[in-house]
Amino acid sequence: MNKKEENKEKVKKIIPSKLETGFQQLLYKTLGKHIPEKMTPNQITLIGALGGLFGILCGFLAKINLLFLLGTIGGLLCHLICDDLDGYVARTRNMTSTAGGYFDLLTDILHITYLIIALAFAGVVSFQISIFLVPVYGLIIFTAMNYILYLNEFLFPRLGPIETHLFFIILCIGSMICGKVPVFSIMNVDFKFADMVFIVGGIPMYYEMIRLQIQLFRRLSEKDNEER
Repeated sequence: MNKKEENKEKVKKIIPSKLETGFQQLLYKTLGKHIPEKMTPNQITLIGALGGLFGILCGFLAKINLLFLLGTIGGLLCHLICDDLDGYVARTRNMTSTAGGYFDLLTDILHITYLIIALAFAGVVSFQISIFLVPVYGLIIFTAMNYILYLNEFLFPRLGPIETHLFFIILCIGSMICGKVPVFSIMNVDFKFADMVFIVGGIPMYYEMIRLQIQLFRRLSEKDNEER
């Protein structure tokens, strides 16, 4: 097999999360069949990005009224659905592209990163806690990009897109119910509901990010040794 033929090989998609797999299959069997033939994967990605942007803006506006978090939830759902359907359309209609994959992952990073910033700005979550979670999702996507680039695999983390989006939806719902007031204090440090969600969800996300990077480094090292 020459280099040109090797590059044409399809990227192997690996999804450890059964919840993610089940959700994707549900979308494919329902909404997937009704997507207009003229619609491209990049257009679907763009719709998801705009939905995510709307959710981010609502996150900032939650500083005025926490009910704006309903818009954030809507943006999260829009981004999640489009994030799965763009890949489905690309595969089923033979429209996969390197640029499309890059666009998809880029919008994922921007969406989650700026959503965390918006929630911190609005006072929904404390700045001191949110800053520790800001880089995590970006690093997970960065690692995923390198799996695609060097190993020809699209490896989803165990805590994939659906778990991440559900994490933020729970955070928004709980924050609308509990408000911005501290739920409890430890050593004169106040913790809001969203702070607790960030801590509980952030620990496994950090673990998964580190695990994927160590695994990638080991596999790349093995690949280097094989090629020598």
